[in-house]
Amino acid sequence: MAGNRRSRNITQGVERAPNRSMFYGMGYTEKDFDKPMVGVANGHSTITPCNAGLQPLADAAVEALKAAGANAQLFGTPTISDGMSMGTEGMKYSLVSREVIADCIETCVGGQWMDGVLVIGGCDKNMPGGMMGMLRANVPAIYVYGGTILPGRLDGEDLNIVSVFEAVGQYSAGGIDEERLIAIERNAIPGTGSCGGMYTANTMSSAFEALGLSLPFSSTMANVEDEKRSSTEESARVLVEAVRQNICPRDIVTRESIENAVAVIMAIGGSTNAVLHFLAIAHAAEVEWTIDDFERVRRKVPVLCDLKPSGRYLAIDLHRVGGIPLVMKALLEAGLLHADCLTISGKTIGEVIMSLDLPPLEEQEVVHPVSNPLYAEGHLAVMRGNLAEEGAVAKITGLKNPAITGPAKVFDDEQSALEAIMAKRIEAGDVVVLRYLGPRGAPGMPEMLAPTGALVGQGLGESVGLVTDGRFSGGTWGMVVGHVAPEAYAGGTIALVEDGDSITIDAHRQLLQLNLPDEEIARRREAWQCPAPRYTRGVLAKFANNAASASRGAVLDLYEQ
Repeated sequence: MAGNRRSRNITQGVERAPNRSMFYGMGYTEKDFDKPMVGVANGHSTITPCNAGLQPLADAAVEALKAAGANAQLFGTPTISDGMSMGTEGMKYSLVSREVIADCIETCVGGQWMDGVLVIGGCDKNMPGGMMGMLRANVPAIYVYGGTILPGRLDGEDLNIVSVFEAVGQYSAGGIDEERLIAIERNAIPGTGSCGGMYTANTMSSAFEALGLSLPFSSTMANVEDEKRSSTEESARVLVEAVRQNICPRDIVTRESIENAVAVIMAIGGSTNAVLHFLAIAHAAEVEWTIDDFERVRRKVPVLCDLKPSGRYLAIDLHRVGGIPLVMKALLEAGLLHADCLTISGKTIGEVIMSLDLPPLEEQEVVHPVSNPLYAEGHLAVMRGNLAEEGAVAKITGLKNPAITGPAKVFDDEQSALEAIMAKRIEAGDVVVLRYLGPRGAPGMPEMLAPTGALVGQGLGESVGLVTDGRFSGGTWGMVVGHVAPEAYAGGTIALVEDGDSITIDAHRQLLQLNLPDEEIARRREAWQCPAPRYTRGVLAKFANNAASASRGAVLDLYEQ
């Protein structure tokens, strides 16, 4: 089989003469119409360092596809730089971009009858957006991560983007002077590639490798290294063979393979955003997966990797000692992965991992053995209580004081909260509440790295709680709880909190509680009125009108039958 199962709909037969005529206009020959048409969804842009290094990879993919006997069809997908938009109104477009990227891929693959698609992405919404598009289209597909960034250096220390956010807090607290802040700012980002810690981009790329839809080792490579281009070329060759064998994403993304991906997320100490995104990915794959499944996996999978934001090492350090395959081998040998899940190579994940030449665990310090983990259980906990009846998500590892009860400091937008933090109006023992920042309320569920980074920089990362119906960056750590559902805009209890109310965050009990009598909460709920929407036109209004709860992945196509 030539692999042109789909594209023959627009290339074969007398009635398709006009279609072929347009292909001839782009240099196609008659022989090309018997080859598979394979899309290259190119996330290149000069908007952000995460994506500015993708064009050479797209070029390499195109040439490798042609050499493997396919026609390459290049098209673009957009991106939003979370790091640049963070703390501003622009951050509301970040989660929206996940849906736009998915729509772009589904639209091009479906509209052009492509036989397969290779997706290249960098900044963190590129990953779930690309995967959702691949699953919706359900043609043979592979994900190529653009690669992580190398660390910046200053006075012998590694820097990354989170270093700059935390430096802002240090400066406001008088811990560093302006000269030091500027030095950190100018040295943190040495070139192209996605944020260097186990933040959202690297978390999702690692999970895609565990899913079996990216090649081994590819998820932790640096963008600027030659091996990234070589891996892209190999990805193209593997994809063409998958097209010929008709191995599709929904053959690979099953409940068991999602469990493998989530197990790896727990083992590497990955981003809270992975919860939101894998709910959306499961929805696109039509696989049953709920927020409680994360908790089920968390309780049996320990944290093995000592990675930032709360650990010592960056993604490139993990790569140098064996990458995600080393982590997966440890989990496989402990019986914590489903070895029989299919990969895009046509082999099972167990066959792939056990065929690799990996160094012994004891020869490095980044990945711990299952017998001696950093933490006995996973770090991404689902919190519940009267403040989050549908659930909320928190990173609970690495905290010296995993419980706090304190007075609420309530803010209805991120900017006023950040102003209060910078003005030192937030004190140890407070619980900061940031609301109307959920999928519908913000809209777009922005990340709160600016406030959390400022708190950490002021030395309040473990003594101040923060609760929000928005999201957190993968670089966030501390006593923080996000994804509160129902959100404030939907009338969730978080909308009813007043300054001075007592709130409990208890990681041990996975409890998020507003300490008020039920009668008082009911009285406030009766008096509450939903605020007017912040946007009434355009993409943000469309997102606000269609977004599901964070507990359902904030997807836009959850149509109940």
